[in-house]
Amino acid sequence: MTLSLWAPERADIIWINHTPSVGREIPDRHPMLVMSTQAFNRKTGIVIGLPMTHAATNANNPFAVPIVGPNEEIAYILAFQPKSFDWRQRDAKLHPWGGGHDKILQRALQTLDTICGICAR
Repeated sequence: MTLSLWAPERADIIWINHTPSVGREIPDRHPMLVMSTQAFNRKTGIVIGLPMTHAATNANNPFAVPIVGPNEEIAYILAFQPKSFDWRQRDAKLHPWGGGHDKILQRALQTLDTICGICAR
């Protein structure tokens, strides 16, 4: 079996299958902003990230971080739904918005910190 050389990288936006899901979790194939490092992702086969949606219902959600795409398209990073997935089994692929979203990742992580109090104060 030949493994791909590609692995998700921190601050990439990837397509990944979120199903199965239950309750209010985001289902189906959606973009995800990657939080974990490429070294971790490659070694473990797991990716940790935040799902994204275009649902306008998130426009007023203080825990959804807006991101503007190349065509002025608005999506929302759901900082309140961190996920970890087997990215190979869930057929992850690089999203057309690509990588290098470090600034928006920092905003999303700050929002997650507001929710969970991860960083020492």
